[in-house]
Amino acid sequence: MSQIRLLLMHPGGAVSSQPTINPLVKMYPTTLTQLARSNPFQTPLFSIKQDQQQESRQIKRRLAAAAPNDADVSCEFGSNKYYALCGFGGVLSCGLTHTAVVPLDLIKCRLQVDPVKYKSIFTGFSITLREDGVRGLGKGWAPTFIGYSMQGLCKFGFYEVFKSLYNDMLGEENAYLWRTSVYLAASASAEFFADIALAPMEACKVRIQTQPGYANTLRECAPKMHAEEGINAFYKGVFPLWLRQIPYTMMKFACFERTVEMLYKHVVPKPRSECSKPEQLVVTFVAGYIAGVFCAMVSHPADSVVSVLNKERGSSAVEVLKRLGPVGVWKGLVARIIMIGTLTALQWFIYDSVKVYFRLPRPPPPEMPESLKRKMGLLDY
Repeated sequence: MSQIRLLLMHPGGAVSSQPTINPLVKMYPTTLTQLARSNPFQTPLFSIKQDQQQESRQIKRRLAAAAPNDADVSCEFGSNKYYALCGFGGVLSCGLTHTAVVPLDLIKCRLQVDPVKYKSIFTGFSITLREDGVRGLGKGWAPTFIGYSMQGLCKFGFYEVFKSLYNDMLGEENAYLWRTSVYLAASASAEFFADIALAPMEACKVRIQTQPGYANTLRECAPKMHAEEGINAFYKGVFPLWLRQIPYTMMKFACFERTVEMLYKHVVPKPRSECSKPEQLVVTFVAGYIAGVFCAMVSHPADSVVSVLNKERGSSAVEVLKRLGPVGVWKGLVARIIMIGTLTALQWFIYDSVKVYFRLPRPPPPEMPESLKRKMGLLDY
């Protein structure tokens, strides 16, 4: 209300209804407008709409709150900027960590494809150093960095997208009750696309690491593979890659989410809201390592098949699985547990650190909605 209609008495006794501007309106137009709208006699429609909007914001904040107030975050939860920066966090977390453990990954792959020559982790390192020198431990770093950066982009970015999508489909109460299923479904959906992005570079990496003399760099390997086998050389391992990565990622995300929830509930002596950012990142690292151990165990048999399949020409996943047998598929498990446990913990730590750095919404562990508590008789009406 920028004008107030006043009834003024003229000297002659006539009444004038000409609008005049109150000086207070000039000085505080916004304040007076808000006061006028908040008066108890405002229109019912405006009041209802205002209450609905406020309730909608509160529900959304309960499901995906990141900080005590909006000034603490740089973007809205579920916005395009949020998903883009989550994808960037995935690029850093997966690309950097997988590249850092290339030497251990190289020995693990050689244990899987040639267990006669490489009998253990220590003999694998000694033989590799003797034959190829220190530089030999870095073989395959380029396809590893490129491939897993692309995979991380899709894995973490799409996970956030699918998790929000499935939560919205279920509604607030069912999203809480079925939250583990949401984590599993969202991570599986994201990994399906992530493995398609990873497959070409994974094929090059394994070929470089497990076939001495075939190629030493990505620039040598990729054209040579394409000339010999065509485009199929890069995607023949995508199906076993799904068998390895989808269970791994489902365990990685679901186990991490539930472990974080249990750590804050039973181990951390104070609520998450009272923990500092470094303390929260420590919880993230511990939960990530616990999840990584289970990830390695679940996905190792398929990982053995992928390694052998990418080394050999003309083999199928079923043939390799039959040849390895129930014992052979578990070769290199210790090395993989060490690698994947450390790798998964670092990935979650880097990913959460990126969220902290860019001030992204970081939802707290889910809590039971009040409406569900009332239905279950946990709250008084």
